[in-house]
Amino acid sequence: MPKTKPSKPKMVRITLVKSPIGYSVRHKATVRALGLRRMNQTIEQVDTPTLWGMIAFVRHLVEVEAVEETKA
Repeated sequence: MPKTKPSKPKMVRITLVKSPIGYSVRHKATVRALGLRRMNQTIEQVDTPTLWGMIAFVRHLVEVEAVEETKA
């Protein structure tokens, strides 16, 4: 059986562009659960359906972009 290289998981870059102040506690908790703490902070997360559910809930507060794979 041929060995295959394990593929890197797809990544998503998420940036907090609007403050969650003034929004519900659930929105604030979702932003924190994504790993965002400050305005204009950018994080990279593994692309999963759960992540997209969280992003959809706070889509008015964040910007999302796909991370391009780099060949090293």
